[in-house]
Amino acid sequence: MTSSAALRGLTTVTVFADDLDAARAWYTGVFEAEPYFVREGAYLEWRIGDYQHEFGLLNSKFAPHPHAGQPAGVIVYWAVDDVEAAYRRLLSLGATRHEEPTERGPGYVTASVLDPYGNILGVMRNQHYDDVLATRGPTEER
Repeated sequence: MTSSAALRGLTTVTVFADDLDAARAWYTGVFEAEPYFVREGAYLEWRIGDYQHEFGLLNSKFAPHPHAGQPAGVIVYWAVDDVEAAYRRLLSLGATRHEEPTERGPGYVTASVLDPYGNILGVMRNQHYDDVLATRGPTEER
């Protein structure tokens, strides 16, 4: 039995941007979707992918970027089917190289970029993710 204080899973990953309008346009292009939750001038949120994980974008004037002037200290990896293609796409959208695609072991490849606002955005092919996704029934929407 787990305690009521146990960590149950990620809910929202939040990154920072000094120019929220420009960051909204950039991430709308990355996600190919508009944010579903908007607090004009302050905060935006998208639901992304197989499990509808939440990605938040916070205007830095309301909560200063903890690593202003340098890449953030955490990398959140998003599952993709083709790391190389996802990495190239992010670069084509204006991101800059952080770490080129690297095989970490059988079934595990990672890469990361810096978004135009200094946040690290990672992409990964992860066998564990694929295994969990495969346990979902065929009638469940993906």
